[in-house]
Amino acid sequence: MGPMPTIAAPPSPSASAWLHHAIARIEADYQRSADTHLIPLPLPAFSAAGIDLYLKDESTHPTGSLKHRLARSLFLYALCNGWVREGRAIVEASSGSTAVSEAYFARLLGLPFVAVMPRSTSAEKIALIEFYGGRCHFVDGAGEVYDAARAVAAETGGHYMDQFTYAERATDWRGNNNIAESMFSQMRRERHPVPRWIVVGAGTGGTSATIGRYVRYQRHATQVCVADPAGSVFAAYHRTGDATLTAPGSRIEGIGRPRVEASFIRTLVDRMDEVQDVDSIVAMRALSALLGRRVGPSTGTNFVAMLRLAQEMRARGEQGSILSLLCDAGERYLPTYHDADWVRRCMGDCAAAEQRLREQLA
Repeated sequence: MGPMPTIAAPPSPSASAWLHHAIARIEADYQRSADTHLIPLPLPAFSAAGIDLYLKDESTHPTGSLKHRLARSLFLYALCNGWVREGRAIVEASSGSTAVSEAYFARLLGLPFVAVMPRSTSAEKIALIEFYGGRCHFVDGAGEVYDAARAVAAETGGHYMDQFTYAERATDWRGNNNIAESMFSQMRRERHPVPRWIVVGAGTGGTSATIGRYVRYQRHATQVCVADPAGSVFAAYHRTGDATLTAPGSRIEGIGRPRVEASFIRTLVDRMDEVQDVDSIVAMRALSALLGRRVGPSTGTNFVAMLRLAQEMRARGEQGSILSLLCDAGERYLPTYHDADWVRRCMGDCAAAEQRLREQLA
C-alpha cells in the first residue's frame, strides 16, 4: 500500500473567515465583469456558401486574455481545497498571460505572487506581472520552470498553483457560465446556432477539456479542433497516445508545449491541426486588418485552422458555423510578432504563407 494521505487540521475560525472573504472577493470581481463579446467575421466568400465564422473576444477580460478565466478557476479550486491561506505566497510556472492573470487575483486577495519563467520572457509580460505586484523568478530554459516553481514554493512556504496539472479540473465543465456555456448562449440567435466546429489552441489543455466535456454533456453535434503550432508535442501525442513524447516547444506564445501536460485530454479533441509559425503570423496580420485592431499570434494560429475547416466544409457543400477565440490583444506583441524585422529574424520569410492565405480567402 502507498502512504496514507495527509489529513489537514480543520481551519480555525479566523482561517475560515479569511477563506470566506477571499471567495467573496473573487465572486464579486466576477460579477463586476460583463461577458466577453462574440464577433462575426465578415468573410463573404464563406458566408455566401452558408458558412459563418465567429471569434469570442477574450481580450476584454480585466487582465486582457483568455487566461483570466483559468486564473479565477484555479484560485477558487485551490481555496476550496484548503491549499491557499492568508499570507501564503502563490507560485506559478508561467511566462505569459496565466502569470499576469494570477498576479491580478493574488493582489486582489493580498497574497504574494511569484512567476517562474525563462530569462527570454518579453519585457512587456514581465512589466504586466510586476504591475499587479508579482515577482519574477528566472530560469535558463523553459523545461526548468516546473521544478523551479516547486522549489520556490517550498522555500517560501507558498502554494504552487500548477496550471498544467489542474487546468482541466478547476473549471465546472457542466456549465456555471463557463466559456463553453457562454459560447452556446451567445450563438442562439445566429444562422447556425450550434457550431459545427469549435477551434482552440492548447497550452495547458484546460479550454479544450472544458469545451469537449460540455458539448458531450449537452449532446451537441459540435466537434473540437485544436490548432497546434510547430514545435509543440500535442499533435504527436494526439496521434500516438504516447505521453512520454517531447518536442522542441512552440514559438507561438501561450500555446503548444515541449512535453505532454496532464491537463491535455486527448480523447476530448476530435481533430488536431498543425500550423507553421509563418502561417500563424500571416493569419494574425490578416485578422488584425479585418477587425481593425491587433490580435495576438495564438489567435492567428486559431484563424488558420478555422479557414482550413471552412474550406473543407465548402468543398463538401456543407453549411454551418465555426467558432474560435480571440485569445488576447496584439498590443502585448508590438516589439515581437507585430514587428516585421523581428518576424524575419525569428520566424522567417512569410511570402509563401501570404500567398496561401490569399488563396484560402479567395
